[in-house]
Amino acid sequence: MKIIIIGLGNFGSSLAAKLTEQGNEVIGIDSDMKKVTTLKDKISHTICMDATDKNTVTDLPLNNTDIVIVCIGQNEGINVLVTALFKNLGVKRLISRSADSLHEDILRAIGVDEILNPEEETAERWAKKLCFSDINDSFELNKEYSIVEVKTPKSFIGKTMEEIDCRANYDISIITIIKPFVKGSFFGKNKTNVINGFPEPTTLIEKDDVLVIFGKKENLTKLLKLNVV
Repeated sequence: MKIIIIGLGNFGSSLAAKLTEQGNEVIGIDSDMKKVTTLKDKISHTICMDATDKNTVTDLPLNNTDIVIVCIGQNEGINVLVTALFKNLGVKRLISRSADSLHEDILRAIGVDEILNPEEETAERWAKKLCFSDINDSFELNKEYSIVEVKTPKSFIGKTMEEIDCRANYDISIITIIKPFVKGSFFGKNKTNVINGFPEPTTLIEKDDVLVIFGKKENLTKLLKLNVV
């Protein structure tokens, strides 16, 4: 994917580096030349520019860009101005950083549906979410190992844990399976999730299951890129 990140502070620079490591073409933008220079060897491209200047912004390759992420955090007003500018330019997918609940309300009011909160979510999680659409959530244990929550792949549906044998075939472990459950009540039907504990060899994997998987990042990434999980 081609991704533009505006704002190369701690969160923006970390996200840009991780997305580049995962094979994406990342354009990092900031008005601070020092930040741009620091990252020039870590991400695909860096540009020092004022992202509130419409004339300059329209020179960017927006038509060929998959995602624009506004990571400006120190100045909420500038964040809103830049976000509104890219929204008006009709970029394919726009994500913006929120500082608090009021800021989030303003971003939603101008039509931003995807909002990130660095105080609650790490750059590692967002990098996985952006690169692999089947990931619901992830948790980084250390530099080598992660736990990810993924939608059940089609190739797993209707098979038992024993038939899939993830340990032998993929060197990963399914920790548990989250199954949807519809509960009836006086007010109608409510959908909830049930966590079933450690799966047995005979546990059958069904269409709407969500799998919680543990393993080395390199193995998880290989499987995700192969559309196995």
